[in-house]
Amino acid sequence: MTRRFFPSLITLLFLTNLCLAQQQPLKLWYDKPAQVWEETLPLGNGRLGMMPDGGVTNENIVLNDITLWSGAPQDANNYDAYKALPQIRKLLVEGKNDEAQQLINKDFVCKGKGGGSVPFGCYQVLGNLSINFKYNGSDSAGVNFKNYERELSLNKAIAKCTYQVNGVTFTREYFTSFGNDVSIIKLTADKPGQLNCNISISRPERGTATVNGDELELSGQLDNGFDGKGMQYLARVKAKLKGGTFSTSSNTLGIKGATEAIIYISAGTDFKEKSFKQKTTAILNAALKTPYATEKQHHITNYQKLFNRVNLSLGTTNNIKETTDKRLVSFHKDPSADNGLAVLFFQYGRYLSICSTRVGLLPPNLQGLWANQIQTPWNGDYHLDINVQMNHWPLEVANLSELNLPLVELVRGMIKNGEKTAKAYYNADGWVAHVITNPWHFTEPGEEASWGISKSGSGWLCNNIWEHYTFTNDKKYLLSIYPILKGSAAFYNSILVKDPKTGWQVTSPSSSPENSFYMPNGKTSAICMGATVDNQIIRELFNNLITASKILGKDEAFRNELSSKLKELPPAGVVSKDGRIQEWLEDYRETELQHRHIAHLYGLYPAPLITPDKTPALAEAAKKTLDVRGDDGPGWSIAYKILFWARLHDGNRAYKLYTDLMKPTLRTDINYGSGGGIYANLLDAGPPFQIDGNFGGAAGICEMLIQSHEGYIDLLPAIPDAWKSHGLVKGLRARGNFTVDMQWKNGKITSYRVTSSSPRKVKIMINGVLKEIMAIKA
Repeated sequence: MTRRFFPSLITLLFLTNLCLAQQQPLKLWYDKPAQVWEETLPLGNGRLGMMPDGGVTNENIVLNDITLWSGAPQDANNYDAYKALPQIRKLLVEGKNDEAQQLINKDFVCKGKGGGSVPFGCYQVLGNLSINFKYNGSDSAGVNFKNYERELSLNKAIAKCTYQVNGVTFTREYFTSFGNDVSIIKLTADKPGQLNCNISISRPERGTATVNGDELELSGQLDNGFDGKGMQYLARVKAKLKGGTFSTSSNTLGIKGATEAIIYISAGTDFKEKSFKQKTTAILNAALKTPYATEKQHHITNYQKLFNRVNLSLGTTNNIKETTDKRLVSFHKDPSADNGLAVLFFQYGRYLSICSTRVGLLPPNLQGLWANQIQTPWNGDYHLDINVQMNHWPLEVANLSELNLPLVELVRGMIKNGEKTAKAYYNADGWVAHVITNPWHFTEPGEEASWGISKSGSGWLCNNIWEHYTFTNDKKYLLSIYPILKGSAAFYNSILVKDPKTGWQVTSPSSSPENSFYMPNGKTSAICMGATVDNQIIRELFNNLITASKILGKDEAFRNELSSKLKELPPAGVVSKDGRIQEWLEDYRETELQHRHIAHLYGLYPAPLITPDKTPALAEAAKKTLDVRGDDGPGWSIAYKILFWARLHDGNRAYKLYTDLMKPTLRTDINYGSGGGIYANLLDAGPPFQIDGNFGGAAGICEMLIQSHEGYIDLLPAIPDAWKSHGLVKGLRARGNFTVDMQWKNGKITSYRVTSSSPRKVKIMINGVLKEIMAIKA
């Protein structure tokens, strides 16, 4: 049954088993209202976000718009910075790294206000919708309720809560519609005339709430850091009633004696939309004219076009009787009893991806779409030294390929600014971006050398946009991104200098993201020549550009130049005396052995430069590197380590890290070292909340089940003992534009199917045997 001659039988087998696998719905559920924001349920349609807490007497619903940012475009380039470059490089050659760092802080960082400033901007909460309930037969001092349940359906992208007060069952249903692009809350009582509530909307700053006729409005303008006239926004709220009466005050909508109320929220900003006010009105009116059942069905249908592409079962060990918060605690005590939690977490990652971005808009930021503050941690921006890249790592393999496109367009928009930055700081060709960016396409170094001078951000972004090509084989897309790749390669090619000790071509100055080392004189520095992450990114980028040039028949001379330069680059990794991969060109001693960043293993993941088969010595050195680094760290760091161990084909170590990632936590402090964990709503903790851990964890689960970076499809390359008993998956993607279904028992593939847009041969590793098969036409 493993051969292509029985596609109908295999299809029937998969359909039968997938039906069995999906008998248990994918949902988060709880038996009480959320007490803190990290217990609320995230809803989103790629543009609008909503997080209800399900409160009985008072409900707070946090509202978001993916485009709502303070700040504005700015030019923070120091156009004299390149003049300091020769002296910086001279100091580094002389081993005076600390002096070089001082000079960088003086003359080689961004001018004016960088990442922590208002001009740079911050992703911000849109507002808070408050619903104050009054119950017939109960006073305001306290309401006795029972049979409370609150849930989020991943299958439908709908949240719900139900409870009883004085013999009346109240139900609320919430969704951010993938149909008419509004947020909707439906309130019902199972007895007539029992709904009584007041609805208000507010914002911590720069927001004015008013009532205009029967419509509640919140409007304002954020600070841009210059004249205070930044981005404008508007939210409109209306309600439709069944029974009862409707009233208004200066800033409140009142509902009394209703049996049903449907609340509609339309919101928008002037980010690339000058007529946003008129558009919010049009969207709201369209939704009001659409029957609720029709709107709900359109929402589910559109959402499921993406979500239903992948199904996964890891056996029958599921804990569905306990609420999700208690389930996390039980799992942490005995992971073997609940393989279903891994399925839920994986599909939750896909759910969050679908909900937090949309083609034509912005990619998910550090918090995806969901923020409840004005000053979001780390600005809620796009960190380019792993975080925004990790946000996109599961998309291709988890069959959500098109959701990579918002990041591609964000990068495309950075080119013009990146060219200015390349000239200002390096007098270089091409374009560069450093560590942080925003919707205004900031590309300058950060304001502090120890973290802000890293120039690998643009090259790392090129890995993401290249991977979209490797999974789709879309030559039209490749042609569109070729100038991005070429511009980045041209930058690195023009800044490389010869290291006098090794003769290799390296970057100078360089740094390994956010880490530092001890110098021979006992002082510390973060600045060096040729950090390993730079060497690996440049090697990968040059190879990818050469491949693209050949495919497209372009730039033969430049291709040949890069081919020659590749021979002069450092290898994918240099092994230190103690057997680890060096983080820097010199074998420096780290100031922090267990540092959260492990950028010098970029060549292991996401790049395919280090593999157990092709570079076994480097793979062994990578293992020792990870052992010394330790398994602890912020959530995103733990997720990265899952991916590393999966690439090293150590499924049990990857699984151990997955269990570490899933430990329950309540911490919300900003933490830079150890920590991690998962909040009750399954959002990842840095702490505080950072969504990259969710996405990195989901990518890690994929990487344990399927890999395709070595020129063939490898099934179950790192399956842990805990998942070996039996399982199946449908819809995972492999490089080369292939879709894979498979089933296993006792860790061995028992059936599989590989489909493509056209029948063609593909190499596949099955139960340790590499063979060539014919993919079936999809």
